[in-house]
Amino acid sequence: MNKKPLVYGAILLGAVVTAVIIAEKFSKHPESSTPNPDAPASTDKKIRISASPERVWQVMSQIDQWVTWQSDISKAKLNGPLQVGSTFDWNASGMDIHSTLHTVTPQEALGWSGKAFGAFAIHNWFFRPLTDGTTEVRVEESMEGWLVSVLGPVLQKSLDKATDRWLQALREMAEAE
Repeated sequence: MNKKPLVYGAILLGAVVTAVIIAEKFSKHPESSTPNPDAPASTDKKIRISASPERVWQVMSQIDQWVTWQSDISKAKLNGPLQVGSTFDWNASGMDIHSTLHTVTPQEALGWSGKAFGAFAIHNWFFRPLTDGTTEVRVEESMEGWLVSVLGPVLQKSLDKATDRWLQALREMAEAE
């Protein structure tokens, strides 16, 4: 039996694993509250919700409760008070994410940046009261990192669909009470 293919395969696998470890260890992302318009994946969507900004804020700002109404999220834990600089750990669509709040303006805006394996994202949520008592919710997000660069088109579709699901779930929860 020729063992050369196995040796070459092991060397290639080792090189790939080493490259991934180096990419994870040395990836740096600027501290910013503004999504990167040049990121490989980004979204900017809005929805109208038949609830006050106070009600929408109440639902969205209770991070520990996201799992009760957002089916893509299996874990969410705020590590401290809801304030700029606080962190939270969550799992969305099977990916463990560590995030830091950069914007906390009650009834107006909630934003964070987060890091997961091969990815870095900036999320911003805005709540604007409309004259008829409803609320316009706008979300903007950018994703970048070595894994996002490799899987850009696939992650773009996934991000758009996930954002649509999140907005719809927020609407259903905010309008339920």
